[in-house]
Amino acid sequence: MYNNLNTATLPEGHPVRTYYQEKEIINSLLEEISEVDAKDEFQKYTNIFNQLQTIEKRFARKENQLFPFLEKKGWNGPSQGMWGFHDNLREQFRLMRKNLDEKEYDRIKTNTPFLVDGINRLMKMEDTVLFPNALDLLTETDWIAMRKGEEEIGWMLPETPAPFPNVEYIHPSEDFTKRELTFSTENTSHYDEGYMTVEQVNLLLKTMPLDLTFVDENDKVIFYNRGEERVFPRSAGIIGREVKFCHPPKSVGTVLKIIESFKNGTQNEASFWINFKERLIYIRYFAVRDADKNYKGVIELSQDITDIKKIEGEKRLLDWE
Repeated sequence: MYNNLNTATLPEGHPVRTYYQEKEIINSLLEEISEVDAKDEFQKYTNIFNQLQTIEKRFARKENQLFPFLEKKGWNGPSQGMWGFHDNLREQFRLMRKNLDEKEYDRIKTNTPFLVDGINRLMKMEDTVLFPNALDLLTETDWIAMRKGEEEIGWMLPETPAPFPNVEYIHPSEDFTKRELTFSTENTSHYDEGYMTVEQVNLLLKTMPLDLTFVDENDKVIFYNRGEERVFPRSAGIIGREVKFCHPPKSVGTVLKIIESFKNGTQNEASFWINFKERLIYIRYFAVRDADKNYKGVIELSQDITDIKKIEGEKRLLDWE
């Protein structure tokens, strides 16, 4: 057990060493924000607050990189407990952002110590429980894979930390390393990231609240999803049909213009919204291209956004009862 953790013994770029480099920045910011009066030095306070709020990157790395590796080793505690601690701090940041926007100086003065104390308590849990146990449980292979994934999230540091191990970085999109999987891949196909069976893919496409139609590079309709409530009717008879015969005469010219623009590379997206049966429908077309940017078809997405447009404010709680 790494009870008295000496991060200086960890190699440069090791995720835990990076967490402690961030900790030095966090401690400095907590000290600064505790000493600044928001009313007297509002801009200075705001600048420090903005820097401190980049701690979100630290939370995201833990939740999306460190915690999943610990779960694979059978330790679910951080995912179940510390994630909630992160969310509590996120809420404190949100409330204090509101205080700043409205220049509520008394509330800022009252809430600052609570924020500082919450972050300090979190870092103490990291020091005494999270990082020592993680170093005991995880292998070097785990840390190497974790370091690669961190690139997409980022750090609080002014510069990107050193690679770990000290080799050339490979972007996740170009990383084809085979890793141990915790689920069966029998009867599955490998997609850009992950494995799914045909049944799972069909269920995914059927469940999405979108009408999706795919036209290949030869202008033939080759797929549409069967959602519970389609915006526009479809039938199996359109499969293999030329797309120009699948639209009414008044709109087919626009569709063909879109496809031609996608084919010649001048455009990649087209969007429309219409009123249909007293509902607001959002229709989008996307060019599909392969890794070499060659045109491979077009996706048409239609979505009823009537109720989405009515959304205001925030909803953070479940209201099923």
